[in-house]
Amino acid sequence: MSNTTPVALITGAGKKRIGWHIAQALAERGYRLAIHYRTSRSEAEENVHELQKRGLEAIVLRADLRVEIEVSQLVQAVLKNFGQIDVLVNAAAIWKRRKLEEITAADVREHFETNTLGTFLTCQHGGLAMAAQPSGGTIINIGDWAEVRPYLDYAAYFPSKGAVTTLTRSMAIELGTRNPKVRVNAILPGPVMLPPDLPAAERAETINATLVKREGSPRNIVLAALHFIDNDFVTGTCLPVDGGRTIFAG
Repeated sequence: MSNTTPVALITGAGKKRIGWHIAQALAERGYRLAIHYRTSRSEAEENVHELQKRGLEAIVLRADLRVEIEVSQLVQAVLKNFGQIDVLVNAAAIWKRRKLEEITAADVREHFETNTLGTFLTCQHGGLAMAAQPSGGTIINIGDWAEVRPYLDYAAYFPSKGAVTTLTRSMAIELGTRNPKVRVNAILPGPVMLPPDLPAAERAETINATLVKREGSPRNIVLAALHFIDNDFVTGTCLPVDGGRTIFAG
């Protein structure tokens, strides 16, 4: 008899950043979880062990999302262990600060291969697996609100994240025409996890640049993810969760 408990694959969830917080919320809903990492093995294993101690089904899987065969193997491993993929959250990303004068072609390639190609490949392989399921599935990509007003010194990063919104709309069409029950959306986070060592003046400036005049939290991103999972009439949407920074210049 098939298992009706839903399954989520969450990339970049080894460290306790946005992907991990979404995983926690889905764990609370009883999801079976596949936690992906590339380099954070010990943290990923520790996090999965926490879930298992709570009686939840969870596995940890490694893959370099820049490598097509590894992405294919990642998706196949989830299907082998759980039999299905109902939710895919693409939270794996890199961001490196570097002045324009110092950026090399290798820097640009590294960001595009991780942030754009990695997201594309997981959408492709995971999405086609969903399209083959009668129940379909939901894909949530993590972009960045500041693609519309980029910060200085991240010229290699922002083009790679800006591509995620176009990729999301394209995949919504590609997969939705194959199976109308496959939906693809993106969340564009604002200041929800400011670095703990951020100087007080910069923190105050960041908060003042929002309309809501406060820092967000991972919970705000989690709520957006749950909305995309629950609302089956939304696809191809890229939602800023940024306290108004997209529309407010400060």
